[in-house]
Amino acid sequence: MDKSTASQDIPKHFKPGSIEDKWYSFWEDNGFFHSEPDDDRESYTVVIPPPNVTGVLHMGHMLNNTIQDVLVRRARMQGKNACWVPGTDHASIATEAKVVQKLRKEGITKADLTRKEFLEHAWDWTDEHGGIILQQLRKLGASCDWERTRFTLEDDLYEAVIDCFIELYNRGYIYRGKRMINWDPEAQTALSDEEVIHREEQSKLYHVRYKIKDSDEWVTIATTRPETILADTAVCVNPADERYEDLIGQTAIIPIVGREVPIIADDYVDMDYGTGCLKITPAHDENDYEIGQKHNLEIIDMLNADGTLSEEAAHYVGKDRFEARDLVIKELEASGQLVEIEEMTNKVGYSERTDAIIEPRLSLQWFCKMDELAKPAQENVMNDNIQFHPAKFKNSYNHWMNNIRDWCISRQLWWGQRIPAWYYGDGKTDYVVAKTEDEAVEKAQEKSGNAELTAEDIHQDEDVLDTWFSSWLWPITVFDPEFIRTGEANEELEYYYPTQDLVTAPEIMFFWVARMIIAGYEFEGEKPFSNVYYTGIVRDSQRRKMSKSLGNSPDPIKLMEQYGTDGVRVGMLFSSPAGNDLLFEEQLCEQGRNFANKIWNAFRFLSMNRTEGTTISDSLEIDESNLVDRWMLSRLHETIDAINKDMESFRINEALHKIYSLIWDDFCDWYIELIKADESGANIPADRLSRGFNFFEQLMKLLHPFMPFITEEIWQHIRERSTEEAMIVSSWPTFNESAVSDSDQALFSLIQKMISAIRNIRAEFKLSPNDDIKLIIQAKDEKTAKALHENEWIFHKLQSIATFKAEADLEKPEKSASSVIEGTEIFVPLEGLIDLDKERERIQKEIDRLEGFLKSVEGKLNNDGFVNNAPEEVVQRERQKKEDTETNLEKLRANLEELDQ
Repeated sequence: MDKSTASQDIPKHFKPGSIEDKWYSFWEDNGFFHSEPDDDRESYTVVIPPPNVTGVLHMGHMLNNTIQDVLVRRARMQGKNACWVPGTDHASIATEAKVVQKLRKEGITKADLTRKEFLEHAWDWTDEHGGIILQQLRKLGASCDWERTRFTLEDDLYEAVIDCFIELYNRGYIYRGKRMINWDPEAQTALSDEEVIHREEQSKLYHVRYKIKDSDEWVTIATTRPETILADTAVCVNPADERYEDLIGQTAIIPIVGREVPIIADDYVDMDYGTGCLKITPAHDENDYEIGQKHNLEIIDMLNADGTLSEEAAHYVGKDRFEARDLVIKELEASGQLVEIEEMTNKVGYSERTDAIIEPRLSLQWFCKMDELAKPAQENVMNDNIQFHPAKFKNSYNHWMNNIRDWCISRQLWWGQRIPAWYYGDGKTDYVVAKTEDEAVEKAQEKSGNAELTAEDIHQDEDVLDTWFSSWLWPITVFDPEFIRTGEANEELEYYYPTQDLVTAPEIMFFWVARMIIAGYEFEGEKPFSNVYYTGIVRDSQRRKMSKSLGNSPDPIKLMEQYGTDGVRVGMLFSSPAGNDLLFEEQLCEQGRNFANKIWNAFRFLSMNRTEGTTISDSLEIDESNLVDRWMLSRLHETIDAINKDMESFRINEALHKIYSLIWDDFCDWYIELIKADESGANIPADRLSRGFNFFEQLMKLLHPFMPFITEEIWQHIRERSTEEAMIVSSWPTFNESAVSDSDQALFSLIQKMISAIRNIRAEFKLSPNDDIKLIIQAKDEKTAKALHENEWIFHKLQSIATFKAEADLEKPEKSASSVIEGTEIFVPLEGLIDLDKERERIQKEIDRLEGFLKSVEGKLNNDGFVNNAPEEVVQRERQKKEDTETNLEKLRANLEELDQ
């Protein structure tokens, strides 16, 4: 860098926009983000939760990636070989939906295109939109190793996923079967259980009469989905239900369709729910399907893939499912078979991606067996080999693992890794799993016994794999895509795996975190990471999750432009403890910006005291005889130790609060004031100024992971530095236990409180800060008195004091204001400073006023009618008024007593 930077004039105001691009380019151009295996250094590896390739930065990304950057920057300063791998996810459902929507606007449907043509459109969309979020992460200051950027559909990562499928198939974990799955009618694809969001809603329970064949009897069932009546193949009751025991074995007639179905008995039926009589629709309810299998019932699939009624429904064919529901209800009403409609609350499943109401659907899909695969992943979280932060999430993780179900891994889409299964013969049950077409032909020939079979006789599965089936390999394949196939780790995987810390959101604990752990143990025989830090959800002041649809989410880029990136980072982190939701308000960013301005003003003040030839010591050496230096050094090292412990425990917001307090309260408000020159207008003495800058450098190091831009700017201004001495690669402050002095901190804390008490006395008696006062101190012991006398200069520095006296045993001066602090009492004689008679008169008038006010408040609170009938917050306000008034009266009476002595 240009060494003249350090000697440039310091701008009066801090303007983050003018430095952010400069320093980010400087860091990236000089390779500070890049990592290569280095056996001489400990690796510190983080893999980014890959955002959707078509996504843009939102507040959740801001929080998640700020936390990752804090961890990575600190590790880099600790001398570790920090490697933060960025990348994006192809997001099958979300991306394909966007492409389909774009084509629709152009008058093109997916059905008009071949698979190859559609994928060309998808790649065009990805090329146009895919890099946006990564550029936005640069604006955030994310120190990712951009040379390592990966995309889950890159050729080698694509191939790794195919290798994974084949390997698990060969190990007996992957199978193809017809099972009840979650179906998204909008995306027209299967979903895993984790991709279904259940919402509690007000629904209707329809009571419908079914005729009993060859009798005058009817039976009433209750259903929330009356359209599925068209696919009923049985009526079921509990065998212990005396109401229906005579009906078991008889035949019911399904309304509208007139289908005759058996009345069967099964313990599954809840006698207390609805009418205790259940309609059975095996093709459209998971539990009904199980009953259907048990009782060999007919299966009627009444829905097409798009949610319209199929030919099998025989009625309302081609109608949308919800339109058909209305029509069925009208027909039931007309026939007199709709008994009643009951309002109820139940949970409805929605697609996590398209927000469409999902349909249970019997479908031929590919599944991954999970029970055996999941065991090491469950064990190594529960024994803390992998630690969750906060640990409370272990409970929900354990519950999910105990109830894990086979994973539906096929998706009826084109954008993604195509399933490597090849069909021949009947095209349904005859198939082989192979990586290439040539290999598939050989396998099909062998399996079928038909040596004449050619590529013309086989076709590849049209479906792709679930997106999470690629991202569960992320910590492995970003370093060694061939490892899944070869089982032999390359140099990078050997060095960087396992990674250290994963930062993610609890809502993808099962989608991604659990599955990465499963894949890590299955393929690498080792955990993929040591720690998982769960961030909270960013919510608004009404506790609503921030989202574009609600319009309650600010634009992160505009926030950074308004408050500076450092200010926004601080604002996000100030109230985001691990696992707890962040209630975001813009005032947090304003607080962050104010902090940046405070830092800049402190730096500018120190810099203004530099004169030609002023040198700054290369190391921090304090004046051992100076309490203020000893105190500041002690506070610094105490905070270094506390921050280290916070960071190791992932209490990142607590660490930030500690460095904030150290800089704002201790350094800016006290230390700088006390190192100023003794003479007004003079520069800070050179030795004091040097120590001030030395302390400031250490503070900037502690702050750098949180506020990288302003700290690098100040660091480069303080002194001339080579590129290799940049803040980003400077050494993390070392904790020195011997520098921490409890006694120095206790003494200085006492002095701080005494000075605050003096300021309060001045305010109470309306004394100007420039009025000279006498300060008389009755110390709690001789040792304290001696220490206060030794540091008398601090009182003179911060207060206008004519005389100073501190003794362990002295006679209390008359007509003095006083205050007691930790057993030490201070006195400020008031005679000569104020007109005592007028002050007595003023105080007495105020006492009289407050006593009258207190009487009126007590009157309200003694009135049972008021207390029992007024809103609780109103009553509480009155109680607070009473408490505040009593406190003020106590102070005023004490002041009056002091004046009368």
